[in-house]
Amino acid sequence: MESLEALKQVREEALKKVELRLQEEKHPESEGCRMNILCCAGTGCTAGNSAKIIEALNEEISKRHLEGQVKVVKTGCFGLCQRGPIMAVYPDKVFYCHVKPEDVSRIMDEHVTQGKVCEDLQLSEENPETHEVIKDIDKITFYKKQQRIALRNCGLINPEDIEEYIAMRGYEALGKALTSMTPQQVIDEVSKSGLRGRGGAGFPTGRKWQFEKDQPGDEKYVICNADEGDPGAFMDRSLLEGDPHAVLEGMAIMAYAVGAHQGYIYIRAEYPIAVKRLQIAIRQAEEYGFLGKNIFNTGFDFDIELRLGAGAFVCGEETALIASIEGKRGMPTPKPPFPAVKGVWGKPTSINNVETLGNVAQIIDKGADWYAAIGTEKSKGTKVFALGGKIRNTGLVEIPMGTTLREIIYDIGGGCPNGKKFKAVQTGGPSGGCLTEKELDTPIDYDNLIQAGSMMGSGGMIVMDEDNCMVDVAKFYMEFICDESCGKCTPCRVGTRRLLEMLTKITDGEGTMEMLDEMEKLCYEIKDTALCGLGQTAPNPILSTLKNFREEYIAHIKDKRCPAGVCKHLLTYTIDPDKCRKCSLCARNCPVSAIDGVPGKVAYKIDTARCIKCGTCMQSCRFGAVSRK
Repeated sequence: MESLEALKQVREEALKKVELRLQEEKHPESEGCRMNILCCAGTGCTAGNSAKIIEALNEEISKRHLEGQVKVVKTGCFGLCQRGPIMAVYPDKVFYCHVKPEDVSRIMDEHVTQGKVCEDLQLSEENPETHEVIKDIDKITFYKKQQRIALRNCGLINPEDIEEYIAMRGYEALGKALTSMTPQQVIDEVSKSGLRGRGGAGFPTGRKWQFEKDQPGDEKYVICNADEGDPGAFMDRSLLEGDPHAVLEGMAIMAYAVGAHQGYIYIRAEYPIAVKRLQIAIRQAEEYGFLGKNIFNTGFDFDIELRLGAGAFVCGEETALIASIEGKRGMPTPKPPFPAVKGVWGKPTSINNVETLGNVAQIIDKGADWYAAIGTEKSKGTKVFALGGKIRNTGLVEIPMGTTLREIIYDIGGGCPNGKKFKAVQTGGPSGGCLTEKELDTPIDYDNLIQAGSMMGSGGMIVMDEDNCMVDVAKFYMEFICDESCGKCTPCRVGTRRLLEMLTKITDGEGTMEMLDEMEKLCYEIKDTALCGLGQTAPNPILSTLKNFREEYIAHIKDKRCPAGVCKHLLTYTIDPDKCRKCSLCARNCPVSAIDGVPGKVAYKIDTARCIKCGTCMQSCRFGAVSRK
């Protein structure tokens, strides 16, 4: 791209592609297109057959000779994953959910041809105060308290079409930075915005960039950390799938600010859709001159390469990531020196995660004051969370910092399903902790979550209800940590294994009260002596559950009982003879023949010595005669 003026001319033409989806900005010409049908093609909806839905739509459009009038747009994640596969129709602003390939013909017949909305497929909800049925996309409860900055284009544009990104003011921030700002002014603007790293540590982004800029030498690098590995986390993957150019633009601005000419995106090979769309985006950005030589005719050169990781969680740690990029085994190294001084190939390197970079262009385009006005005093802007677990509306949410946990879980997430009682929420993945009902009104920011006994992490948020055993939850995360530890330092390699052994004994009914003090002591020793962030934060799930759910540990140890009925070794299945209908269903379905009785004559009874506690008998019984204790 030769100039910012040339980019704006391209944008004027590109606006025709997206005008039906925009509310504030319309283009006088529409190319004859009267309808856009947006279909989610993120990982979640793709798993639900959205590719076949898109194929069926295009076939129906061809069959009805509606080419040029109706356009099918393949988008990234809409966020409301619980209702996928999702389809949105513009300009009607109709939101269809749980769409199946067999629904396409009917949607085309009724909605597209006759203008009649298929109401049974439409997302609708009742306002609890007015009892009004909400159908408009803009009024859906899930989105009302969100503010999309990093996710601004996800679910709205085709991530494989650079012109749709340009239509949304894409690459104008890069042009502004290169043509009207010095590298120091860019850093000052990012620093003034208060943007902190969204990868978990929350280090000020501008300060990190300043460290690298101040290092001597002409050879410097920038890296996008897309090695997202927390259980239940899909924030970075969804942003790359839905708006890859936003990340490329953020990287180019970062490179200009620090004086780098080469960038790497380190991404898991387990994310094939994100990898494919990044490859397409890089190629398109090169063709349009946003990457490569003499960008915007300013003499600034910048290239980006992908580096695929093999799925090691520890490679999310920046020094391990650098080692992996260099072709070495991904293992952390002591700091200092920090990457800003000695990073990839021994040269100064800045590393930011996907979400951090997704905010950069908006800050440069709209200004630091605009961004700093969002959020809290010490945590500016918004944060993206992957909301999952025992929650009605699982999905991807972006909220202003300072929003409370209660607002996310109940107002956005809809609370726990099936009338179950909320028990805890795990933030920060394996590195975080479990927070209880008494912390629900905690405003979310970096400092508040740490003070509450957890952490922001990269943005995973797992909700648990009364049916979750918190000892088992701690054991799950410790199993993950043990599997993912690189084994380089003794505290992490041996200490976490010892913690897992004690948790296993407790869930098996073999624990002792002394183990609780021993675990707590070992947790603090690991936190103080482990080499990298993986080991230093590994004990957090244990410490938080010991603090908030100690009575559950005691029940496992003293009473040999799991209050939630999860730990198999502590369960006992019994059949109430008064409720037993002698139908033999339980006995016929038992995989180990541990149930005896006579059909129609003698009530059935479970032989506890043979029972493997699989729960099949309880699932099979239609009369509630089988109970679990």
